[in-house]
Amino acid sequence: MITVSKALDQLFALTIPLRSETVPLVEANGRVLATCVKAKRDQPPFASSAMDGYGVMARDVAPGAKFRVIGEAAAGHSFARQVGRGEAVRIFTGAPVPEGVSRVIIQEDVTRDADTIIVNDKLDKGFHIRPLGGDFKVGEQINAPRILRPADIALLASMNIADVPVIKKPIVAILATGDELVMPGECPGPDQIIASNSFGLQAMLRDLGAEARLLPIAHDNRASLKMAFSLAGDADLLLSIGGASVGDHDLVGDVANELGMRRSFYKIAMRPGKPLMAGRLSNGATMIGLPGNPVSAMVCGHVFVAPVIRNMLGLGAAATPESTAALSKDIGANGPRQHYMRALLENGALTVLENQDSSLLSVLARANALLIRQPHDPERQAGAVMRYLPI
Repeated sequence: MITVSKALDQLFALTIPLRSETVPLVEANGRVLATCVKAKRDQPPFASSAMDGYGVMARDVAPGAKFRVIGEAAAGHSFARQVGRGEAVRIFTGAPVPEGVSRVIIQEDVTRDADTIIVNDKLDKGFHIRPLGGDFKVGEQINAPRILRPADIALLASMNIADVPVIKKPIVAILATGDELVMPGECPGPDQIIASNSFGLQAMLRDLGAEARLLPIAHDNRASLKMAFSLAGDADLLLSIGGASVGDHDLVGDVANELGMRRSFYKIAMRPGKPLMAGRLSNGATMIGLPGNPVSAMVCGHVFVAPVIRNMLGLGAAATPESTAALSKDIGANGPRQHYMRALLENGALTVLENQDSSLLSVLARANALLIRQPHDPERQAGAVMRYLPI
């Protein structure tokens, strides 16, 4: 068995960031920006009014001052003439500021009579003009890599960028194995169960930015497994679930080896998730063989698969970020393997859930954290600060 950190190092050695592709701006949200992009214009592209009011020369503004209104400027419609002393232009938010205007008096601070405005005694001190390029200028850039959020999409649009370079989505093929499995909605036999791991992992992978495909469930025989492997030919990563242990019906590793997989490691000193396997397939794709127990598969997804996907997306070869919190109750000593315990983080405190059996998805669904226990970690008292993975 190897440690979690050594397993991660070997997984990162098996994966590299994928190539880039260009997608329309409307499809870029949630994708990883592949290269830096630069603004193609200034924003705003002209000095503009920040308020509705009147544009005037600033030096003439004082309580009681009078101005003659000579025109109007609105968003998308500029006033073409220069504004001189004693003159004002009715101006609206977002409108280009006419030449000669150096201050916008808000409309609440004047009294208008026909084409004349008089400045009131109460006068706002702001000039209310947004300078040309006040947000960004031509050539300013958004740095990569970066997961693009809605605010980034708005920024890219305002930079006049219609097509965005992003990292290709990793294609992940998910292969559930076992004669005991049937799909949700089917009628299981008396000795069968519903396949659940593949659906949880698919959801996780999609949240991470991968394209996750479910392969047909493979039976516990070589012919069925070889057929399933053949359907994953275009995948960047193959995740098998179950069949990677040492039982008579656990054939995934043997079949993968027969098909040319170069195994990197097998078995991790952790719980849940000890029977985990990884290697490189003959087509160059990475393969991770996950344990069949539902919680084990999902925990290994958080600990191993998520960092691999982030590495493929160019976000760096690093473990899933951890946080810390204090225990709400005492916990006993840990055994010889690193333990990821389902826990509930509430009001800043971690409570370890009582039943840690690796088959209990209901307990995992209640949890929002995985408390990390080092091998042979001693008893911990309430208040002890512990590391955890948010889930």
